[in-house]
Amino acid sequence: MEPSELELTGVRVFQAIVEAGSFSAAADRLGMAPPMVSKHIARLERTLGARLLHRTSRSMSLTEAGTAFYAQGRQALELLDSAAASVGLGQDRPRGELRISAPVWCATPRFARLLAAYRQAFPEVRLDLHLDNRMVDIVSEGFDVALRMTAEPAPQLIARPLCPVAFHLVAAPGVPAPAGEDPASGFLPVPVVMPNYLPSDRFAKMLQDSVQRRIDTVMKSSDTTLSYHAVVAGMGAAFLPDWLVEDDLAAGRLVPLPGETRFAGTLFAVYASRRHMPPKLRSFIDFLAERLGGEGAGPVPA
Repeated sequence: MEPSELELTGVRVFQAIVEAGSFSAAADRLGMAPPMVSKHIARLERTLGARLLHRTSRSMSLTEAGTAFYAQGRQALELLDSAAASVGLGQDRPRGELRISAPVWCATPRFARLLAAYRQAFPEVRLDLHLDNRMVDIVSEGFDVALRMTAEPAPQLIARPLCPVAFHLVAAPGVPAPAGEDPASGFLPVPVVMPNYLPSDRFAKMLQDSVQRRIDTVMKSSDTTLSYHAVVAGMGAAFLPDWLVEDDLAAGRLVPLPGETRFAGTLFAVYASRRHMPPKLRSFIDFLAERLGGEGAGPVPA
């Protein structure tokens, strides 16, 4: 099969089906009749000589060939869309409201300075920030972009890596071990403030020693800022990001636990694959990638 034999519309229809989760939802997204969606997929599968989707009356899933074709087809379409959007950027300035989902721990002076710098560069964009540690559904909840710490971005979304973020297991100086426990007994040497959206076994895997630790959980919270203040108040230890604790570590208000203090993840900008990427979204993601990627773990310029 020659590449020229592929019909671009069929590739876009396939991408829309995967992202929307069904033929009917893809038809609604594309403004296309459902039978036409089926025809495009049948033609695409004949051209490729491979089945892309397992379909029953109640479910749909990608085949192995479909998974591979989706990933590579998405990249190809993004390049095409990027080229088309770059032509329009000179004619359409970034403007309008940009809805952003981000983790609670982005509520820091560092991130606020970053947002202020973006607004200075693009004053016609209004930022609508929603801070939440849950994984929002970008499409159904109407977000333009979500900032996420994740090891495996959702395959139906576009995920652009921005920067590494280190998390430290920190506590206030002198926080005692769990009551009545000898540190050699296998308990983590401090009580723990735990995110209530993180399973305890996953928390245990984040500890970087070879000893199987028992954990004394004194509080669970969905709010990283509250967890931070509880740690500063001496309630226990928590895994908290550099962005939130770097000043406290430098000043000695918080200390890392030796031997099991750190893990690193990647912060992604995650957004839905769209045929025409708005200039406001492209400018924001490019700005974050340049500033955060260039600074590494250092501070955002004031």
